[in-house]
Amino acid sequence: IRQAADMGANAVINVRFSTSSVAQGAAELYAYGTAVRVE
Repeated sequence: IRQAADMGANAVINVRFSTSSVAQGAAELYAYGTAVRVE
């Protein structure tokens, strides 16, 4: 959200989540979407 705001966006659409196992007992969570400016 901070990166989107830094680019001048005021909304994030099409948000997706993904996980990945990096080690036993540990995982990564990715969240990504498209930054847009809604008027």
